Amino acid sequence: MASLAGAAVLPAQSIHEAGQTPPPAEVQGELPLRRLSLFSSGVGFFEHRGSVTGSAALSLPFSLDAVNDALKSLTINDPDSSPAVSYPSEETLLRTMKSLSLDILENPSIPALLDSLKGAEIEASAPNPIRGRVLFVEYRQTQETQREPYLSIYTDQGIKTIAFKDIGGFSFKDPKLNADLNRALDLIMGSRDSDTRRLTIQLPGKSRREVSLSYVIPMPVWKVSYRLDLSQAQPLLQGWAIVDNDGDTDWNNLELSLVTGRPVSFIQNLYAPYYLSRPVLPLAIAGIAEARTYESGEPAAYDGGAMYNARAQAQAMDETTAPSPAMAMGKRAVEGGSAETARGQSAGDQFEFTIKKPVTLARRQSAMLPLVEAAVQAEKTLVFSGANAVPGRTMNPAVSLELVNTTGMKLPAGPITVYDGGTYAGDALIEFFPEGETRLISYGEDLSVTGSVASSANRTVSAVTIRQGVMTISRNITYEKVYRFRNASAEAKRLIVEHPITSGAALSSPASYREKTDKLYRFAQTLNQKETLEFAVQEERPIAETITLAQLTLNSFVSVSSNQELPAEIRAALQTAITLKQKADAAKQSLTDMETRRTRLVAEQDRTRRNLEAAGNQTQQGQDYLKRLIAQDAGIDALDQTIAEAEEAVRSAQQAYDEYLAGLAL
Repeated sequence: MASLAGAAVLPAQSIHEAGQTPPPAEVQGELPLRRLSLFSSGVGFFEHRGSVTGSAALSLPFSLDAVNDALKSLTINDPDSSPAVSYPSEETLLRTMKSLSLDILENPSIPALLDSLKGAEIEASAPNPIRGRVLFVEYRQTQETQREPYLSIYTDQGIKTIAFKDIGGFSFKDPKLNADLNRALDLIMGSRDSDTRRLTIQLPGKSRREVSLSYVIPMPVWKVSYRLDLSQAQPLLQGWAIVDNDGDTDWNNLELSLVTGRPVSFIQNLYAPYYLSRPVLPLAIAGIAEARTYESGEPAAYDGGAMYNARAQAQAMDETTAPSPAMAMGKRAVEGGSAETARGQSAGDQFEFTIKKPVTLARRQSAMLPLVEAAVQAEKTLVFSGANAVPGRTMNPAVSLELVNTTGMKLPAGPITVYDGGTYAGDALIEFFPEGETRLISYGEDLSVTGSVASSANRTVSAVTIRQGVMTISRNITYEKVYRFRNASAEAKRLIVEHPITSGAALSSPASYREKTDKLYRFAQTLNQKETLEFAVQEERPIAETITLAQLTLNSFVSVSSNQELPAEIRAALQTAITLKQKADAAKQSLTDMETRRTRLVAEQDRTRRNLEAAGNQTQQGQDYLKRLIAQDAGIDALDQTIAEAEEAVRSAQQAYDEYLAGLAL
């Protein structure tokens, strides 16, 4: 990543040779890097400050992967000028080389270069000076069976041909060719470092003045590590910041700030040229335009006023003082921290640590810098995780601390090395730690204490109601976890039990908890020496089951009514409903049987009629079929009367059943 110790101030002539407008005065020196802020989001804010006199051109080198961020964030403050920024585009070398009057990339040899410059005026030493214009280069076969190049020149004395081996040197007489040659060599020289791109900032002016510029580019994420000493009367927390200068320049006596937070940060490809495809339209003369008419319309309301307001707003913005790079970092207001380490203060929605002494760090080097050192509140405890406990297995609780951030600073996430009794006790991790907040950290396991958990769930009916034919059964599911702990040591232990919250359930026992997060409850317990302790946690989750009684089959109805969890009056009401349903079902079955008999009689009658037609009604057999047909017809008539009575019985029984269900209110 690019990290600059100073922005070089170029003389005016170098800009002129690069083909840009030269400033009127020449300035030497540099604009040193004064302040650097490293962010936990992986970027760095660089601020250069210094004085310049007259016109100046600043050269800023950036690594290729930092150019997009530099173009996105570069801010220049010069009270005496309107700065301009130029830089070689991603295609500068090839495109610029092709735009020059000579191409030393495509013509790598002197014969090839001169052959491509037909008509150019040169002066060659062969060994006497010969001045003329290049005609062409040709290759001739020598006695040694080798081909050698020869240059033909048109001179005042005519055409002269010279072997290249006899030419000691030559020069172009056209100033433009010489300038293009210098330009091509500069481009090739500048392209040797393919990972570096330079931004040139022109600052036209006359007076001596203070100028500054700032930008944000990718940087290694600064890291933090802590040490917590429990051996003293009041625990001491010490924090160190780890920073990396991965650039190719040194940091010299700069103000270094370390910022923790989570700002939005992204890369946009601003460096590479973009070309848009455009449609090709026919020439205006390629046809006759279609005649069109337009309807009149009303003018836009307050359009002129809106334009005036926009202009007034823009003018007001121009008249305000341009914000300094420090303002872009956020307003600094709140002081905090302790000890001679880093100064902590709010930086907008983030928190900034400023190293109190100027920092010097050589290129490609890393350093540990003191960040915080302060007394904190810490109380030892054991923590048992119910989420990690497996039923039927024992596990040891974690040796932990309840740590209170009394440093007055927002502490970044990082590892903590814990020391106790003058020796190493273990490692812990901590997430972002706001000031004044209490946080648990764990750095080992207590082998003298074991814990286990047993889980169970029980369903009970809490209420049953019937309204308008719908029965609602309300149940409570009670989830219980019984934690069992055994303290084998001769020392009392303070214990925090972390119980995972059951989704949708409410805590019923114990009545209160010490702390609650989105995922768990914390309960405080005391384990006396050589004690075995049981601790139960119960949660209840209500569920409701609705049953539409009219949709139940008879077997389902019987099954529901036989549930002994239901109150006696509910079961009695359901039994009455079952009796009515049995009557309705019996009536339906009787009707179905009658309709089946009638269908059979109609089928037999149809068969008898066909037989009668086949035998004829004058035969003895035909007379028998006729008598049978008459008897069948009488049977159908009698059955129709019975079916009508059965249909009325079905309607009456079903109505009685439906009205009973609709009228139930229990």
